Formats: sequence, structure tokens, C-alpha cells
Amino acid sequence: MNTLAELQQEIKVDESQLETLRKAMDEQLTNDERIHEKYRGIRPAPGYPSCPDHTQKGKLWSLLDVERNAGMTITDSFAMLPTAAVSGWYIGHPEAHYFPLGKIGRDQVQDYALRTGMSMEDAERWLAPSLGY
Repeated sequence: MNTLAELQQEIKVDESQLETLRKAMDEQLTNDERIHEKYRGIRPAPGYPSCPDHTQKGKLWSLLDVERNAGMTITDSFAMLPTAAVSGWYIGHPEAHYFPLGKIGRDQVQDYALRTGMSMEDAERWLAPSLGY
């Protein structure tokens, strides 16, 4: 931060994001409303079409210390135990919406591998259902 004005702007952005999250967390929905996804925002989960890389669960486990805090574990192939467990990125913004990933090209996989520190072989293995080549 170079100026007080920049710091104040960052604080305003943080407060706005927290307020959006608070509103999403305070929703009082029936089970039927939840099943029909009437909640605010989206919950994309690693391994599903909008977030196909199962290895992202490893980041969640690390960030949230899930094993210690919830007693849940993941296997080497990122299956969750107990098997009834769920995980995902919870995004409470009212304009957030799901979108399909579609097929991705070799150049996109190379870029993803580089950004995540994976080998190309590992990236292709984890993203196999989404490969367009």
C-alpha cells in the first residue's frame, strides 16, 4: 500500500465481501429450497464439471486443517472419508453462477500444470474428462 486512500479502499472491499458472505450464511432455507439450489451463490466442488481437478481438495484440507478440525480424511486419489462427506468452494455472491468448463486444449493444460506446479502428465491425468485433444 502506498497511501492511506489505498488502504481505506482495501478495507472497504474486505467489508463488502464479508457482508456478502454474512448474508449468504444467514439464509434460512427449507430442505426443498436447498435441494433446488435456491440459496445465494454457488458451491462448485473439486472433481465436478466446473472444477474438474480433484487435487484441489488437498488445498482445502490444508487451508482448513480438515482432518484435525472435522475428523475427515482424503485418500491418495482424493476420495473423502467418511464417504458421506462433501467439500467445495462456497461463493456467496448473488451474481455468482455455475458454468460448464467445456473441453480444454493442450496449451491450457500446459498453463494449468505450470501454475499449479504439476507435471504435464499429472495435469492430464487429473483433467482427463475435460481434455479436448
